[in-house]
Amino acid sequence: MEYFVWSSSPIALSLGSITVYWYGILFASAILAGLHFMKWVYRQEGRDEEMLESMFLYITVGIVVGARLGHVLFYDPAYYFANPMKILAVWEGGLASHGGGSGVILALYFFAKKHNLNYIWLLDRVAIPTALFGFFVRLGNFMNSEIIGNPTDVSWAVIFSRVDMLPRHPAQLYEAFSYLAIFILLTIVYKYKRHSINNGLIFGLFLTLLFSVRILVEFVKVKQADYDTSFLMMSTGQALSLPFIFIGLGFIVWSLRK
Repeated sequence: MEYFVWSSSPIALSLGSITVYWYGILFASAILAGLHFMKWVYRQEGRDEEMLESMFLYITVGIVVGARLGHVLFYDPAYYFANPMKILAVWEGGLASHGGGSGVILALYFFAKKHNLNYIWLLDRVAIPTALFGFFVRLGNFMNSEIIGNPTDVSWAVIFSRVDMLPRHPAQLYEAFSYLAIFILLTIVYKYKRHSINNGLIFGLFLTLLFSVRILVEFVKVKQADYDTSFLMMSTGQALSLPFIFIGLGFIVWSLRK
């Protein structure tokens, strides 16, 4: 059987000492797309758009710091505790989505408190472009041939030739297009139902759907944690996703009961 062979370089452009990576381009595109989406939201609701640039500074710092600490603490703590200066080497890779999500939630809390905003209202709105952010980031992982799937013989398998010559599940694309579908669904809910639903419902749907996808895709994904997780009877990514799902379900129930 002929499989699609992925051999693209992670480098998009190299000029002398300047190197631009596809991951960086997609990461920046995700931030800009989120900013434009929130501008649209603020225009829909007659709110001041000027504060959005400040808010996205909070969000960007929350994503990077949270995602880096999440990777350090949950996926390879022994290495980083032995080499603490490497914690700062974000350019070498190693960002965990669970940590990034937690970082954004915390950053938005401080932003909402500073500007006297309804925190749950803000979480509902920011959750929508965050799903789109996940789409871009997973495309970046695909460009880097990282977070790959387990070997398989399904017809849509991909050979990541920079890793090996085995046909594998394109786990990054499973997540990417699932997150894109979640973004579209939440956008529809917001556009047509925001006047008839309570605060917290969109955020709850976001957490429940996104991290349910994460748990399902983990079944076909190569193990990422550099330690034995057999005692958990699940992967690190699945174990970290469960609390987010429970929180999401809690928000859904709380919102509907209101």
